Amino acid sequence: MLRGRGRYVDDIHFPDMLHASFIRSPHPHALIRAIDTTRAKAQPGVVAVFTANDLSPHLTMMRMPVAQPSAAIRQSLDPYVLAVDEVSYVGEPVAVVIAEHAYLAEDAMALVDIDYDPLPAAGDARAAMKPGAATAHTGAPDNIVGRLTLEYGDCATALANAPHVFHDHFFQHKGLGQAMECRGVAARFDAVDDMLLVWSGTQMAHRSRDILAKLLGRSEEQLRIVAPNVGGGFGPKFIFYSEEAVIPLAAMLLGRPVKWIEDRREHFTATTQERDQFWDVEAACDADGKLIALRGELIHDHGAYTPYGINLPYNAGTNLLGPYVLPHYELNISVVATNKTPVTPVRGAGRPQGTFVMERMLDRMARELGLDRAEIRRRNLIQPDAMPYVTPVATRDGAAMTYDSGDYPAAMALALERGRYDGFETRREVARGNGRYLGIGIANYVEGTGRGPFESATVRVSPSGRVSVYTGATDQGQGISTALAQICAEALGLETDDVTVVAGDTSTVPLGLGAFASRQTVTAGSSVHVAANDVREKALSVAAHILEAAEEDLEIIGGAVRVKGVPDMSVSLGDIASALAGIPGFALPGGIAPGLDANANFSPAMPTYCNGTHVVEAEVDPETGAVTIVNYIAVHDSGRLINPMIVDGQVMGGAIHGVGNALFEHMHFDEGGQPQTVTLAEYLLPSAPESPSIEIIHMESPTPLNPLGVKGAGEGGTIPATAAIAAAVDDALRDFNIRITDLPIAPSYIVQQIAKSGRG
Repeated sequence: MLRGRGRYVDDIHFPDMLHASFIRSPHPHALIRAIDTTRAKAQPGVVAVFTANDLSPHLTMMRMPVAQPSAAIRQSLDPYVLAVDEVSYVGEPVAVVIAEHAYLAEDAMALVDIDYDPLPAAGDARAAMKPGAATAHTGAPDNIVGRLTLEYGDCATALANAPHVFHDHFFQHKGLGQAMECRGVAARFDAVDDMLLVWSGTQMAHRSRDILAKLLGRSEEQLRIVAPNVGGGFGPKFIFYSEEAVIPLAAMLLGRPVKWIEDRREHFTATTQERDQFWDVEAACDADGKLIALRGELIHDHGAYTPYGINLPYNAGTNLLGPYVLPHYELNISVVATNKTPVTPVRGAGRPQGTFVMERMLDRMARELGLDRAEIRRRNLIQPDAMPYVTPVATRDGAAMTYDSGDYPAAMALALERGRYDGFETRREVARGNGRYLGIGIANYVEGTGRGPFESATVRVSPSGRVSVYTGATDQGQGISTALAQICAEALGLETDDVTVVAGDTSTVPLGLGAFASRQTVTAGSSVHVAANDVREKALSVAAHILEAAEEDLEIIGGAVRVKGVPDMSVSLGDIASALAGIPGFALPGGIAPGLDANANFSPAMPTYCNGTHVVEAEVDPETGAVTIVNYIAVHDSGRLINPMIVDGQVMGGAIHGVGNALFEHMHFDEGGQPQTVTLAEYLLPSAPESPSIEIIHMESPTPLNPLGVKGAGEGGTIPATAAIAAAVDDALRDFNIRITDLPIAPSYIVQQIAKSGRG
């Protein structure tokens, strides 16, 4: 990758390839009265212009069948392939221009005449809930997409009798995934084989195939979806988008390959993102700071459609518990449609939001009770002898959310030690004497990883001796191919470079689910482990027959099975595969089934929970509101480490992602839903100067839930970051008696809070 040898969607070229540009709605909400494509079609180099009316005869349905099941959903809002008679957010695709060159398609878009009739828009989720509010879709009864309640115990009684009750409001905004590579799709139709081949920068090749098959009315065997190298996913690329249907269909209709590459400006409005959450919470504790109850309301802005169900606010509600004992709990969640870009998970998938609320409430309790912030957490942490710990809430599939392994107090203790927490007050006093404001923050977290229902893997040794792994998992640049190669190599006595991994190609394995929920090392890794060990056992059995030796006297080293202590008595894996490929008219060695390969679909019984603690030390300039992170400690437990360097990269990348969420990233919309930040000059990301040096310390509590003992690592670095940074900021400003309850923590927000305190 670093040497430029990766192959991404935009690296796919054919001599007769056409290029597509999508015309997108400039309005948050409007009716489409008419579309005239005459002028655009007349332009030199323009091959076609398609609208919904042009494509609908070739599709089984215009709404894409992407709904995720949930009993809480009241309105099904599957997005359209192309807008039919109404647009519901800025960036919604309305038509597509296809031309000989990308710039010709781009120029011709301005010549498509669309008559829009603007409608009132639902902008703010809170206002959109009120009776009589403008609806995000005409004909909708209201803007409530779904309602659900997470509860156990008796919150009302517990709060009424508690000695200490604290009430707070929180606003949390989270923006885009902002992967290095924007989305892209290329497609080619082979009329001779009746095969549609699609390259897509997707996290879910098999799901993409299945949805496209339904839309086109084709069998899955007539489609091949390939996810080539992908420059980051982070959640938004798990979604099936309009472009993934339109580009393949256009290739079929025109008989030529077609490619579309999203530009960064499109990415700001056309790619799903996270959205605002408004929390109203009251929490109770006893005189010692032990949690008694937490009750609250969550209003979740879900944007215009539901392309991935409502799991994001559900995750926020369940993850609020964190690593703590909470006897009583009630959270009422309202999922609200607005005329903004549809909302789906971005790295963390709601878990950072739930963690932020719990950690901020613990900081509030510590302040009000005069307790040390680390001490109040110690008093509430689940103890290691309680593992596995069954929480009273259920996961999305209805099973009890059960923490499988981990030592939460030890993780926090290690983070505090490495963060020099005990000596912080001395550092604070020295800094204050120099006119500097230092603060320190702590945040603990847990995260459910390795979600099922399964992932596929086939391990095959060819007669040439080539060892290959085929899997439904997809590599988004996170290193999963390397990890899977390591797992296979370990079982077969090979070097990692001896194993080729083919991921995200629907032609190689029939089933697969792809990259989401920090799952692939758990699911695909376990499948590779099981399949590779099956191949190992088969190779040993055949080699015992060929070498006339007992299996227990054999070992596999360097791609060959040999007799222990007698290296000259050996047979290569390739020769064993050749023997199992068969010779016409001759029996296979030992009567063993043909082929030196094995398939596995590991299905985890339940998620496995990673955990950790972040300690952040920050300096704040009260004059300008500037925040500088001066020390960042991340203790992370994701079970057994297959490749520590990859895990380091995932944790560090996740933490930097969290820094952006905490301090920089804000997707602004005006009151009517018109986006205001559509370039990287306006939407800020942490670059090298703003990214702190992060010390990562690994703990390992192998899970009993899979044969490798591994847990996920892709999102854990993000989950506690905003809470730890917010805690450090208001600790630095404790002289001003302010509390950080809103995200992101913009400099203007800090200055405003100081001004409101009357102490500035």
